[in-house]
Amino acid sequence: MYDKYNPISPELLEVMSQKIQRKSKIDMDDFWKYGVKRGLRNPDGTGVMAGLTNICSVDGYFIEDGERVPKHGVLKYRGININDIVEACEKENRFGYEEVVYLLIFGSLPTKEQLALFKETLSDCRQLPKTYIEDVLMTNASFDIMNKLARCILVSYSFDENPDDLSIENVLRQSVQIIAQIPVVISYAYQVKRMKYYGKSMYFHPEKRELSTAETILRSIRSDKKYTDEEAKLLDICLILHAEHGGGNNSTFTNRVLTSSGTDTYSAFAASIGSLKGSRHGGANIKVTKMIENIKENVENTADREQVLAYLEKIIRKEANDCSGLVYGMGHAVYTLSDPRAVILKKKAKEFAYKNGFEADFELINSIEKLTPEAFRRVKGKNKVMCANVDLYSGLIYKMLGIPEDLFTPLFATARVAGWAAHRLEELLTGGKIIRPAYKNIALPKKYVPMDERIENYTSLEEYIPSDQRVYPEE
Repeated sequence: MYDKYNPISPELLEVMSQKIQRKSKIDMDDFWKYGVKRGLRNPDGTGVMAGLTNICSVDGYFIEDGERVPKHGVLKYRGININDIVEACEKENRFGYEEVVYLLIFGSLPTKEQLALFKETLSDCRQLPKTYIEDVLMTNASFDIMNKLARCILVSYSFDENPDDLSIENVLRQSVQIIAQIPVVISYAYQVKRMKYYGKSMYFHPEKRELSTAETILRSIRSDKKYTDEEAKLLDICLILHAEHGGGNNSTFTNRVLTSSGTDTYSAFAASIGSLKGSRHGGANIKVTKMIENIKENVENTADREQVLAYLEKIIRKEANDCSGLVYGMGHAVYTLSDPRAVILKKKAKEFAYKNGFEADFELINSIEKLTPEAFRRVKGKNKVMCANVDLYSGLIYKMLGIPEDLFTPLFATARVAGWAAHRLEELLTGGKIIRPAYKNIALPKKYVPMDERIENYTSLEEYIPSDQRVYPEE
């Protein structure tokens, strides 16, 4: 009989899916035939120019004689090199994520007084509404915390007395509140999941106003509330590097698309969270972690270069790991010779790994970074310019910090919400038109056929449905 949550029988689903595959899949050659840039990508993999922004620049190549020439990547927030931001925070031994949030949203670096006031504002906004924990977080636990986070953001609409006002003042207020509350929401959502799916006890720690975002996260997810300054500063750097990456990344572009429609802030942010969850976007750090574990399970000696190289070749040939042919954490749409975020994280990961007994894990990832281009050359016969991206080392850092895999992508969202907020405000101020790209219809003209004259070109659906499954069960 049908399951009441899955009322469609497997047999019926299979037949319907087969028809969809016959009728809905478009031949890849047609994209070239009609000059359509699939995925809004140029033939060389770069993004189609879709807008202008003052917020962030992502630079990984230059054009010479019409050809893309690789160069070391540069990432700038409001014109300021990300390396300079990280180096300043390290030199002054302070947290920097809140300063980056201010920079992205307001367009300039804050003075000491402005930053102090902004941190106080974030602390004021971090407190969740009354009944929120019981009515929102504790109900309908979700196995994936990203889905729970999106739902929580949408429900927050109901706690807002002025949710649909699109004035800059109101959207700024909403954005700052969301930025402040997401670290708390993901921490609480994780505790609820621990209880629901793992049978473990929950612990909700009241927030401390004076703590940074990174400190708040570590304190919230640890039962003893303890963490070291080094751990918190390392997580802070991860948040800084994930805070923004240009208007063209999928989740930020999603935010701008929804913003252009005139929808509310909560809907726009929830949609971005749904985008970031995808394994081709924010969920890639989990894919990297699972791939690393798969390599460790199947390579006898991960310190042996040839053994690792041989297994990477199997992955590329779709014979190992998830058989996708992808080496997760390697390659990027813009960066060619290097991803500046990965360069910074690699340095920090190595320092922390060698201090805390994770040398083997670090060296395996380092080998993957060095050997993947060679593996592609052997399998594909091409010398592909390829660098590690930010996901290759972020998962290792989270693992070393004792952060559960359930929170890897939610941490990405915690950081990236700053960029989403900045782009939403910029779109409201300068967009002016609903974003609506065109799709070319290539279906051949057809005549409408009366019901009695229709003949299916495949076997009747009913032959695939067992007789005892054709009737829905009574409620």
